[in-house]
Amino acid sequence: MLKFTCCDEMRQFFSPDHAQVLRAITRGYERECLRVDASAYLAQTPHPLTLGSKLTHPWITTDYAEALLEFITPPSQDPAFPLDFLRDIHRFTARQMRGEIMWAGSMPCVVGDDKTIAIANYGSSNSAKMKSVYREGLGLRYGRHMQTIAGSHYNWSLPEEFWVILKGCCSGTGSLQDFVSERYFGLIRNFMRFGWLIPYLFGASPAICQSFLQGRRSGLQELVPGTLFRPYATSLRMSDLGYQNRAQDQLHVSFNSLAEYTRALETAIRTPDPFYEKLGVREGERWKQLNANLLQIENEFYAGIRPKRVAKAGERPALALKKYGVEYLEVRLFDLNPFVDIGIVPAQSTFADILLLMCLFHQSPPISAREQGENDENQTRIVNQGRQPDLTLLVYNREQAFRPIAHALFDDMQPFAQMLDVAYGGDNYSRTLASLRTRIDHPETTPSAQVLLAARENKGYFKFAMQQSQQHHESLLAQSLDAATLARFEASVQASLAEQQRLESLPQGPFEDYVASYYA
Repeated sequence: MLKFTCCDEMRQFFSPDHAQVLRAITRGYERECLRVDASAYLAQTPHPLTLGSKLTHPWITTDYAEALLEFITPPSQDPAFPLDFLRDIHRFTARQMRGEIMWAGSMPCVVGDDKTIAIANYGSSNSAKMKSVYREGLGLRYGRHMQTIAGSHYNWSLPEEFWVILKGCCSGTGSLQDFVSERYFGLIRNFMRFGWLIPYLFGASPAICQSFLQGRRSGLQELVPGTLFRPYATSLRMSDLGYQNRAQDQLHVSFNSLAEYTRALETAIRTPDPFYEKLGVREGERWKQLNANLLQIENEFYAGIRPKRVAKAGERPALALKKYGVEYLEVRLFDLNPFVDIGIVPAQSTFADILLLMCLFHQSPPISAREQGENDENQTRIVNQGRQPDLTLLVYNREQAFRPIAHALFDDMQPFAQMLDVAYGGDNYSRTLASLRTRIDHPETTPSAQVLLAARENKGYFKFAMQQSQQHHESLLAQSLDAATLARFEASVQASLAEQQRLESLPQGPFEDYVASYYA
């Protein structure tokens, strides 16, 4: 059993009065997916104007590539709202695709070399150009294929009233915001210890199209011609083949405090890297990257969970965090579920709520370099061989069987499922936790195992994912979109296009001055 910070802290939130503050947990989703053509090749068309401006639309944008859609739900305290709104975004988007469809899986469709992966173009304003140059830099540094991988991010925050009660209960000193940031960072450290549960339970990328590797050696096995896999993998997306960045291993970004975290990021965006200097920043008038430092901007740092703060216009993320403290968390470990038309199932947020609360109340000492290596190794084992029958994880430098560790964590999460059930009424959290627990002893029921089985039955990952993508597209078109919702989306499209036009009509000034001002 894990040690919790203070029994009185937990007891407070089992009382019906205090439990109600958990109803004000704020949630939101970001969901990425590729646009593909009728042959499942990466779409070569521009972002549809019927979806609005990717620079200024609040809900529909692109991430890295021009073909990589990103959908963003507004923050909400209604647990059902994020997925309901996300479904509306999908219904609307499907109607604007003009012969294209949304790719169902996290790992991409058939892709060619880097030249076939167009970087998103956000327009002619300085803010738009900065977004594009940053993405040029990512492609230059890491290759464009890594940026065609899609996933979903879960944004989560606790209400101020919760923090007031908690601070009063444990006699916290200092300002409320300092207390909030300190506890969020404790939560993050524990998530780094136990977050491997997410790729085990929800990972859905055990196989890839061979074209993704572009001839690179990988150590993967052939499932069928054109499809490579690892027999017990859960999430190749989160493995060294996918959305990981080994070039950043030497950054040593610490999550032991807000000050250490922001200081490390500030240092990284100002420390030159010899390899990036050799690549060059500019070639005549063309910008190749924003700078030749370890990071171009803070968001280039990859992590499974990140502390966030909505920054003011032009304000860098690390500076906003340092000045105002942590506002919410972004959980980044979820693969897309290819069996679901919106890529996300309700159990993901239900489980994340429980896990994050457990991580918050569990004691969270600083993470040493040794422990960080152990945490990284455990996640590597889970994403590459999580369903292996005799899998072991590292616990204080000792090999321990995976299943007892996972069951012990579910035991420790049970009180927090009950706490949330008290808050919301019913038993949804406890039932979901019990259902997911069966995946520990029955790995064949995990999404990764089901994807592998379907890929075999369909004679390849490509054929399986293409079939799912087409079915989802037809399903979304068949689902009704009421007149008021349709009008709201159409109005948002026109408003975003008008806002981009307004921004581009303003005096811009030299781009190099804009970049220098951002880092000042």
